[in-house]
Amino acid sequence: MHSRMGLFLSPVHETGQDPHLAIHRDLELVELADRLNFDEAWFGEHHTLGWGLVGAPETLIAAASQRTRQIKLAHGVVPLSGHHPFHVASRAVHLHHLTRGRYLLGVGPGVPFDAAMFGLDGTKQRERLAEALPTLLELVNGEEPVTQLTDWFQLVDARLQLPRFGPDPIEVALATSGTSVSSPRLIGRYGLSMTSFALPFGLPAKGASEHLGLAQQWKHAEEAADEYGRTVRREDWRIALPVHVAETRAQAFAEVREGYDRWVFDYFGRICGRDVLAPGADRSRALEDRVAAGGALVGSVDDVVAGIRCMQEATGGFGTLLVYVADWTSYENTDRSLGLLARQVAPRINGAAARPQEAVDRAVARRGR
Repeated sequence: MHSRMGLFLSPVHETGQDPHLAIHRDLELVELADRLNFDEAWFGEHHTLGWGLVGAPETLIAAASQRTRQIKLAHGVVPLSGHHPFHVASRAVHLHHLTRGRYLLGVGPGVPFDAAMFGLDGTKQRERLAEALPTLLELVNGEEPVTQLTDWFQLVDARLQLPRFGPDPIEVALATSGTSVSSPRLIGRYGLSMTSFALPFGLPAKGASEHLGLAQQWKHAEEAADEYGRTVRREDWRIALPVHVAETRAQAFAEVREGYDRWVFDYFGRICGRDVLAPGADRSRALEDRVAAGGALVGSVDDVVAGIRCMQEATGGFGTLLVYVADWTSYENTDRSLGLLARQVAPRINGAAARPQEAVDRAVARRGR
């Protein structure tokens, strides 16, 4: 019985704390999520800006594979513009073995801040993604040797020596933040899974220029799938956004407000240099505005259940909610939030609570006859 919920760990941690302990906290959080029956845990890759400490997520996935029992572990994501596709494929297959088939390969073009350090712009990132993606898919899940020459990598009769853990293909997901149609169209073209971010992290209100809404992202993927004779499935669509639940709405907002302000105004505003407030927006209500815009779920169990159902209705349906762990509050509050999500929110979303309640209703009805 699965929750249809996962964790998305960029992971980000405020500076000023011991980075060694922060990395081990991430592993402990995945162990907790495994015990709480979360479906997945995704690890991001970042190389600049201080808060994103993990530059080698495959090492954390390998470590987590030995500490967990059932949770799937995923790259979230490998920036293909900065990695030779053969090495990405080789690491993926090794992780498929270490996890005994619980590994998911998430890919994307890469974040612009890291790309600048490598001399790449956004156009070049997307071009490299489009070049490397079919090569990677053949190396990971295909059987034919690959020969390819580009201006940044070369392969000659290349084929992995290690087979996958089992006969089924490794699931490959492509991330999209809604800033371009290129990623959704690649998803449809190759029949991949899609991982969407509900809103650009630096824009807490709707109406951001050049942002594709979630339903639009899926529409572009479906259109490309039809065009290329592929199939995309809503059950393979993941949506990531920050989530925090507490016993009451007031408590939930109080627990995360200060951390949210540091995350959006210090990290995304001061450090990343993004415009984090819509014109005329009230800074003191930035968190409320983001929640109202669908870019976060904060509140009581009832609030979060209603928010997920609203997202399902607005998008036409998706498979898994990925809880973006933004480190907005104490470890204790975060752990309690995940417990409430697993024990009280997920069963109302996936139907697991229905049958016990039906048994209660039948017993009460029989006594009333």
